[in-house]
Parts: sequence; C-alpha cells; structure tokens
Amino acid sequence: MTTRLFLTCALLTLATASNAEAVHSPWPGGIAILDLGTSAQPQPAATYNAKRVLVFENNARWYAAVGLPLATTAGNNSLDLDDGRRVIFEVQSHEYREQRLTISNKSYVTPDQEQLERIAGERIIINAALANYREHELDSVSLAAPVDGPRSSSFGLRRFFNDQPRAPHKGMDISASEGVAIHAPRDGVVTATGNYFFNGNTVIVDHGQGLVTMYCHLSKIQVAEGDTLASGEQLGEVGATGRVTGPHLHFGVYLNATAVDPAILLNP
Repeated sequence: MTTRLFLTCALLTLATASNAEAVHSPWPGGIAILDLGTSAQPQPAATYNAKRVLVFENNARWYAAVGLPLATTAGNNSLDLDDGRRVIFEVQSHEYREQRLTISNKSYVTPDQEQLERIAGERIIINAALANYREHELDSVSLAAPVDGPRSSSFGLRRFFNDQPRAPHKGMDISASEGVAIHAPRDGVVTATGNYFFNGNTVIVDHGQGLVTMYCHLSKIQVAEGDTLASGEQLGEVGATGRVTGPHLHFGVYLNATAVDPAILLNP
C-alpha cells in the first residue's frame, strides 16, 4: 500500500510535549516530518535509503523525522514502513552558498601520506558513531543550544580552502571564546571521543533512534566513551583544535546517519 503525502512548501510545525518545535523542512540537508498514523496502533518501524528512521509520538499520532542528504534531488521520495506501507513525500530544491577560507597550515589543505592514513582510520571511528542506531523512546527531536553565541548559517556551504574545493560544511559554527562550557542539548550516551586531524578534540553523543550530535575543535573534553549524559550536563570546552581559523564550536546533528542543519532542531 502506498500513502501519498504531497506536502506543500508551507512549513508543517508540530508542537511537542516540551513546547519545542519540530519543523518540516523537506529539502536537501533538511528534515521531512511525516505523519505515520494514529498511535493507537503499535509504533511502526520506518526506513529511508535502507537506514532506520527516528519515529516519535505527538498528539496521539506517530511521526517520522527523516534526515535528507545534501545530495538529494528534488522530487518524490519514499519512506518504507514495516507494515508494508510506503509514504511518498516531495523534496524541494534548495541552494546553499559558497565560502572561501585561507588556511596558513598547508598540511590541513593537502595532507601527506601519513596524515591521509590517520584521517582514514579516524573516519571509520567517526562514521560508525554518527551512524549508530539505539532503540530509545523519544517524544520530539528538539535540541537546546549546546553553547551560547552567534550561530552561523554555514550549514551546506561549499567550502574552498586556499581556493581548493572541499565537501559542503555539515554543521553549524557557534562563536564563543576558548574555554566556554559546552552542554549536552538533551539526554544521551557518549559514543566516541578523540583528537582527530580535521575536527580536533571531538565528542559524539547518541540521543537515540539515530539522532546523534557532534562537537568539534574543543580545548578540553570532559566526558568519556560510554558516559550517560543528562540534558544540560557539561561535556567539554570551546577551543581551536584541528583545522580552524579561531575558537568556536562546530556543532553537527545527524539523523539516520545523515547530516542535517542544526538550526532546524534548535529551540528558539
């Protein structure tokens, strides 16, 4: 059976139990919030591109929160449910800006062979943590800000380092001075920490059902892998480690192993 949800460009806003908002933003790098039916029925399992998708309950209905890759093309997409239904939804087109940065440390632009081997090993660890799926009941996908400060709109930027093109930016940069405390935006479990070539000192937190957050360039890490964090608990301090031009927090958010714009989920 196919359920067709041709959703217009108007934003669908769902009030959650915490009065935060989950905003339907069906474009590359955004989140599709899809109605799966009454919660009088058992919670459905949903998959998108063969990856499990977060499902939460709101106002006696089940909703899926689908992370849409930056490479997603505009047009009809589909979500598969374990009861045989297929939910069709429309992805809108969306343009992101370009940004050009000058990096003085040339090794961060063109790593040597030893550095490339290090990067490859770190990527395996990081990818595994970002793709983790842990069964956990959620009532929303909202997040508190991990640190106070001006938030850039840098998600999705196609970056050029010393005029060399790189992959689009997959997070939000939040300006803050070195040493400023970083707090968990909701309850979660630390799944990885480390000092990585590009990201510097990094913490990755699993909030359940594929909702994962990442914190990069820290001056100090104050948690360890396996730690359980309560919302608001300090996990580290802002720094300038790794490939950076100054102190700030790179804040990444992932759904179904897909980077999405953190601005969509941050509480107003």
